[in-house]
Amino acid sequence: MGLDVTGGGGFRRSAVIDLGSNSVRLVVFDGISRNPMPIFNEKVVLRLGRGLNATGRLNEEALPLAMEVMARFNAIARGMEASPFEVLATAAVRDASNGPEFVAGLKSRLPGVPIRILSGEEEADYSATGVLCGIPDANGLVADIGGGSLELIRLENGRKLDACTLPLGVIRLNERADGDLARARALTDEDLSGVDWLDEVKGQNLYLVGGAFRALARMQIVRTAYPLNIVHLYHLGPDTAREMADWIISAGKRSLERLPGVPRKRLEDAPFAATVLRRLMRRTHSTGLVFCVDGLREGWYMRNVAASVAGNDPQDAVAREMCGMLGRSMTLPERLADWTVPLFPDEREDFARLRGVACWLSDVGAHDHPEYRAEQTYLRILRMQGVGYTHQARAFLSLTLAVRYGADLSVAYLQPSRQLLDQDDFARAVVLGQALRLAYTVSGGTEGLLDGTRLECEGDILSLHFAPGRDVVQGESVRRRLERLGNAMGMAVRIRDH
Repeated sequence: MGLDVTGGGGFRRSAVIDLGSNSVRLVVFDGISRNPMPIFNEKVVLRLGRGLNATGRLNEEALPLAMEVMARFNAIARGMEASPFEVLATAAVRDASNGPEFVAGLKSRLPGVPIRILSGEEEADYSATGVLCGIPDANGLVADIGGGSLELIRLENGRKLDACTLPLGVIRLNERADGDLARARALTDEDLSGVDWLDEVKGQNLYLVGGAFRALARMQIVRTAYPLNIVHLYHLGPDTAREMADWIISAGKRSLERLPGVPRKRLEDAPFAATVLRRLMRRTHSTGLVFCVDGLREGWYMRNVAASVAGNDPQDAVAREMCGMLGRSMTLPERLADWTVPLFPDEREDFARLRGVACWLSDVGAHDHPEYRAEQTYLRILRMQGVGYTHQARAFLSLTLAVRYGADLSVAYLQPSRQLLDQDDFARAVVLGQALRLAYTVSGGTEGLLDGTRLECEGDILSLHFAPGRDVVQGESVRRRLERLGNAMGMAVRIRDH
């Protein structure tokens, strides 16, 4: 459930260096958690794979900087006492004739650090594990694009099935096509045509992993003034996705440069990533795109560090961890979940899960300044580091908790929830928020005072029942908040003593 604290009062740390064809990145994770928590994350663009298609060798100009960067990353990981600590090298190193020589040089700079050259299948397996970290029941195709290769993995209800690697990384595809996008399209179609099992994922989701694909998402977020600047689990329907890819392919570098906040070092790669995406969509008839930040590095973490908690539900695990760190009770949330059941007859399964999560998160603002508690909690939940939360789930939970802390629905900071939620889900969030506000008023945040009270919906009347001896907690604030809950539900209210 929570972070694993080791002896000496410190958190166990782990680190991985992802040595790719385009960039090298060090990530240091804190603790053992179902929700990987990076506390250090730094990337340097080296483009080691540039020229590999023509020369068969790593980019000689990049090698000195690569050694320098790797020595720095080693010092940081060692200084943070990360263990395990490992280097994962991917397509460029495994395919280059001077790859073994480069690795030998690295071993002299990083004594004692395991350096693994992943096969395409191993790279695909780690990427799929990373996707499943946040979406345990993922169903469709994972596409992880790098500088040198594209890994494809078929998932069926959270199980990894077929996998392959293709020479369709953005640097390699650019070089194979001599910079010609029409040629790149033909090469992509040719390579994809040889993957027979892609027929099995037709009409399913496409899960996109890798920096070049993330850059496409960032461009679309900026271009459309999307209300949440978070790439992870950003979803696009098929028509919007096709329009986005076609626009990036045809826009030209100058148009892309005008987009604020877009990573400049990805502009050259973007049209080739969009070309691969467009041909994948055509080949698989995907029903939608889901961009995933979690990939190879998070897959490594879940396999090598957090395997003991991999079976936990990611949404529930994050909420429980936050409750443990910021809340006042680890027993009240489950009681709140039971207490709010009568308000939502015939609720959808996904809403029932979110309602339970909201109860676990319902006290995370306890230590914030009361004047800013609603806004602070709203932003904390909307922008939290959580592997399993879709953008709509973030919008729902953050609105619920803002209302729980008394937010006025007219305030400007609630705008993301207004844009991301439909009318029914917005209304449900308000009802749940008012119910939690009432529960905390009744109980003072203690399970003992909530016991002996219950809510009941009878026709168009909402009743708050008090068992004998419990009516002592009644008061004007309880009546006022019961009325607000009733107003949100369109029901009259009454208090009943038994």
